[in-house]
Amino acid sequence: MDVFQQLAESKLYAGGAIVFLALFVVAVTGLNDPLAHIPGPWYARWTGLVAALNALRGRKPGYIETLHRKYGPVVRVAPGEVDFSSPEAAQEIHRIKNGFRKANWYRNLTPMLTNIVNLVDIEAHRRLRRLLSAPLSETGLKSFMSQIDRKVDMAMSGMAAEARENPNNTVDVYKWFIFMAADVIGELSFGESFRMLEHGKMNQYVADMQSVAAAGAVRVTFPTLTRLSMRLPFPLPLFQKPKQTALAMRSYATQSLARHRSLAAANADAAPPTLLSKLYLAGGADELTPDEVRDNAQAYIVAGSDTTSNTLTYLVWSICRDAERGGNIRERLLASLAHLPPDFGDEDLRGVAYLEHVVDETLRLYPAVPAPLPRVVPPGGAELAGYLVPEGYVVSAQARSLHLNPEAFPEPERFAPERWEHATKAMRDSFMPFGGGSRICIGLHLARIELRLATARFFRAFPNATVSTASGMSDADMVPEEYFLIVPKGHRCLIKLF
Repeated sequence: MDVFQQLAESKLYAGGAIVFLALFVVAVTGLNDPLAHIPGPWYARWTGLVAALNALRGRKPGYIETLHRKYGPVVRVAPGEVDFSSPEAAQEIHRIKNGFRKANWYRNLTPMLTNIVNLVDIEAHRRLRRLLSAPLSETGLKSFMSQIDRKVDMAMSGMAAEARENPNNTVDVYKWFIFMAADVIGELSFGESFRMLEHGKMNQYVADMQSVAAAGAVRVTFPTLTRLSMRLPFPLPLFQKPKQTALAMRSYATQSLARHRSLAAANADAAPPTLLSKLYLAGGADELTPDEVRDNAQAYIVAGSDTTSNTLTYLVWSICRDAERGGNIRERLLASLAHLPPDFGDEDLRGVAYLEHVVDETLRLYPAVPAPLPRVVPPGGAELAGYLVPEGYVVSAQARSLHLNPEAFPEPERFAPERWEHATKAMRDSFMPFGGGSRICIGLHLARIELRLATARFFRAFPNATVSTASGMSDADMVPEEYFLIVPKGHRCLIKLF
């Protein structure tokens, strides 16, 4: 046997030994894992690949829901990761003082930013939330009502004008609700809207923002490669467009905020107030840095546009489809709105119970954020739904599963606003469309204002609206894609207004 053959064989044996040793270590690790006793598919002990592939395809919430249906309210999703569909566990995880901090998953989702959404440090988050919360409170938002009102009216006018120009009186409400929600939060964040309602077409900033959901799935699946790509002069192909999009969005936000800051510095009365302006004009300890303002403004745009527009799209579609199938949801909603004056505003809508039921049922069945909200178990571990989870492990509870809990919501897949007329404790505990605890969505009051106003004005303006079948529109278009946020698969929703 010559020396080259001996070397080849020795390398083969060494390689085989290394593979065997690696498999042995993985096997022992999986068998000795403190989570080994938790139900779930066998492969979840050793790999999170299946969950990751479903995340990349916009299907992870649905995948986790199928696991819950098979294994029960506690399920192992991946090594070190457990999801709970038990409302008691969800309430415990999100309890304000329990110390379950956000997992690093959030930082991987938006690696170029540090804001109210992805900040994982508990004390740093408390400081930032204290500074940001006042303008977004119900009281603080009153000063922005005229701007919100105007954008909602512009959306209805734009829909009506476009429908009259189309032979079949059809409009894409998905498009118009994106225009409306993005213009509202753009003006409230930057001091100027994207003017999409005025021009009837999408601004490049918002077009870039539409790719955030899919790009986020790539980032959280490959966090190390994402960070490496951010530093390379020529990023890896998979990350090239997300990087370019992120840089373009950052540049636009920086320029817009600089314009508002300059205008306010020159003439404070000429600059419209924003959700953030007091915090960069105040001076002293409460002033945010330019980077903090920019990063949080970007968070507001993403969190305050797609979420609201998608919820409104599913709301209108659900009601119109129910009417076509002989249901009475639309008639009940119109009857509840009949007493309102022609120039009604949000204050007039706060006492309309059935309107709130319609909104809540849409948020239940089509939650804007259906995905898991990963949290880290605090020091000392935690007992959740009868299982002890060690400290440092990741736990989550996703709205998708909580909202389909048949014990809380009989016939959970049926759109039934009337179920909220006698809401039970089980329903309230299982309802988490805006998250929970100290990390509950800071923009929930703004979202509800827009949802109430747009719903009421849409059906008052278009009481006979129906789902259109133009251009092949069908229920298949409305099957949800579920990344971190929900979006209709067809990226459209055609409604015949007249």
